[in-house]
Amino acid sequence: MDTTKSADERANLLLDASTLDQTMRWLNEASANETNLTTFGSAVYPDQLACVPFTADDDGPFGVAYTPGVTAFPAPMAQAASWDTRLSWKKGAAQADEAFRKRYNAVLGPAVDITRSPWSGRNAESLGEDPLLSGTLAGDWVNGLRDGNPGEPVAAVLKHFVGNNQELDRAASSSNMDSRTLHEVYGMPFQIANDTGGPAGVMCSYNQVNGTYSCENHSLLTDYLKNEVGFKGYVVTDNGAQHSTAASLNAGLDQELSQPNHFSPANLHAALDDGEITEAQIRAAAFRVVRAKFAGGQFDNPLPATAAPDVRTAEHHGTAERIAEEGSVLLKNDGKLLPLSGHGKTIAVIGPTASNAPTNGVSAKTVCTGPLYGLLGASTAVQCPDPSAPLDAITARAAKDGDTVVYNNGSDPVSAAATAASADVAIVFGYNFGGEYFDLSTPNLLGGGDALIEAVSAANPRTVAVLENVGPVVMPWIDSVPSVLEAWYPGEAGGDAIAALLFGDANPSGKLPVTFPKSVADLPTGSGSNAQYPGVFADGSTTRTDPTAIRQVSYSEGLEVGYKSYDARGVDPLFEFGHGLSYTTFKYSDLKVATKSDPDTGTVKSTVRFTLKNTGRVPGAEVPQVYLTFPGKADEPGKRLVGFDRVQLAPGKSRKVEVVVDSTSANRPFSVWNDANGWRVVDGSYKISVGSSSRALPLQKSVTVDLTRPVATTPPSIAGDPRPGSKLSAGSGVWSETGLKFAYQWMRAGKAVAGATGSDYRVTSADQGTRLSVRVLATPTSGPTGTATSPEVVVAAPPQRSS
Repeated sequence: MDTTKSADERANLLLDASTLDQTMRWLNEASANETNLTTFGSAVYPDQLACVPFTADDDGPFGVAYTPGVTAFPAPMAQAASWDTRLSWKKGAAQADEAFRKRYNAVLGPAVDITRSPWSGRNAESLGEDPLLSGTLAGDWVNGLRDGNPGEPVAAVLKHFVGNNQELDRAASSSNMDSRTLHEVYGMPFQIANDTGGPAGVMCSYNQVNGTYSCENHSLLTDYLKNEVGFKGYVVTDNGAQHSTAASLNAGLDQELSQPNHFSPANLHAALDDGEITEAQIRAAAFRVVRAKFAGGQFDNPLPATAAPDVRTAEHHGTAERIAEEGSVLLKNDGKLLPLSGHGKTIAVIGPTASNAPTNGVSAKTVCTGPLYGLLGASTAVQCPDPSAPLDAITARAAKDGDTVVYNNGSDPVSAAATAASADVAIVFGYNFGGEYFDLSTPNLLGGGDALIEAVSAANPRTVAVLENVGPVVMPWIDSVPSVLEAWYPGEAGGDAIAALLFGDANPSGKLPVTFPKSVADLPTGSGSNAQYPGVFADGSTTRTDPTAIRQVSYSEGLEVGYKSYDARGVDPLFEFGHGLSYTTFKYSDLKVATKSDPDTGTVKSTVRFTLKNTGRVPGAEVPQVYLTFPGKADEPGKRLVGFDRVQLAPGKSRKVEVVVDSTSANRPFSVWNDANGWRVVDGSYKISVGSSSRALPLQKSVTVDLTRPVATTPPSIAGDPRPGSKLSAGSGVWSETGLKFAYQWMRAGKAVAGATGSDYRVTSADQGTRLSVRVLATPTSGPTGTATSPEVVVAAPPQRSS
């Protein structure tokens, strides 16, 4: 394999040397990877070319899955709550190192399914409700996987494309959305991650989109993903998400996951014989797979001969702990109850997930990372045999201050309340869980968690609630609890991270990647029993009676997803997107915005600059966020996140922060989508807002964008007799705008006449035998200048002298 040639050249050379049936191997994941095998179930292939190395895929969002001896990282939702692009890259690099040494050089992840509601069982697996945040972090994750370990490149497969926002009937439902919603919300993180990360693959989802299965949907896979987004990699199915042979290949599917079924040699040959597909299509699909493996380095960096039994390192554990620390969000801290301080205090720790000792099957292991299948007692996707339990970590840390810890597992709220009442401060843990195949039945805490917190806080007003959960939850007890720390699924180092945050050894800096509602009634998707969720059948019922029916899920909220919906409806959330407290304070000041518009290219760029200062007494990290509110005619709900940063500051220190908002960026700020024109910048007055959350925005400035030039609906004219000595007068014409200022330039044979810039022009002998016209420049009070040129008039040539 000649490494001096391009990935395209090498892929073509390999396929040129392959038979048709060898080429077919690339259309199935198992036969593509297992080069030493020829039989996969009932499918039989010829031997692969001897130069093709073994490759292998593994599930990816939570870490290296289904094998012991790996790091259990916090859930991706915690990763998203860090808003830390560098940390996302570092997690990718750590995960890639472990995957490679476990003999995997591709992972099926990251997942960038937008959090549409709190019901989805796989919310913890993705990166929140905002396309920019999700796509940006995914792009850095992809880069870390591929580039983080020289000689150990690991390819990423983004998933699940697209509209896989619930687990209930995921393979028998249709996500029905308009094109603008697809482009601006659910497809946008794929666009961003593709542009910034260049993933090797994209996994098509189980569900239908607008009545056609994603994996055989030509408008999605070819028109949108490959042609419009510009994705150059391969499209692979989710496991069992394929429903056809010819329809799938014709739609743009390249590879079937797991064992060959629809893309088996027999089915491909049958489709060829029937004229439903061509050999050129088979080669094109194989080319995308092979090219991705060359481009990503999978063929040039062979996997080890055997998998290492334990690939964990201290550095990887440290990365997991850092994600848990940075990703935990201090939601509330009335009276500065946190950080815990003092000596000789009694601290009550309450709740089953605080301890590694199970209570009714629930322990710290339950919420270490994402559970398989969303079932209590199911193993986790990434093995987490001995996580740092909060009880152990808090006990060890409290001992340094001379404090005493007492524990109650929370199985009896009355007993738990008594334990809390006897302590100086109570730390009560609440949880829920969800996973693949199952949605949550409630947005409340499970295992009587709400009643437990109510009982504990009633017994001790100095109560801290620590939540370990999938995504947004409601908190009926919020008014009685002064401090709330959201820890998500905190991973193997979660207990140590939680203890460090509670005692102030680490300063909370996480920001919510999702909105927390006050009640179910406030959700953008309604109460959980309608066409939006869980979706309805033909008879209007939400309950399945026909096993073959397709559940119709209406995305009628359109762009009003997450914080945009709360803004548009004027509904106050419990905790807004981007919210997160710190043990220090920050001041925003000196906002300056420089905006440049280019009407020739239809683009606009704003450079946003401001000062951020740590005004408190301890070091801390802040995540400044930049939002854009569109002109009313854009019909864009609320505001849109268009930029962010993460800044670490010592006490009293400040930093100048710059965020560039460029309409040509992958997230298309200043732009909206419509099918007629694609992405277009909307003229009008925008508001740029800067602050610490989507609702705390102390800095605001308006900018006007006007890329539309005035247009002459009736062209300029010339009045008068075009002969030497005569005066010609220019008429400005009729224009698309009023209030314009006009300037004139007379033209002779298409070239400007020096000094002839008035509305009148005296014809000279130099004009004889030429054509005159006038160019009119129309300048509005703001925005670009329009130009138009009059029809030409002919100045007669001088008479010929007779000889």
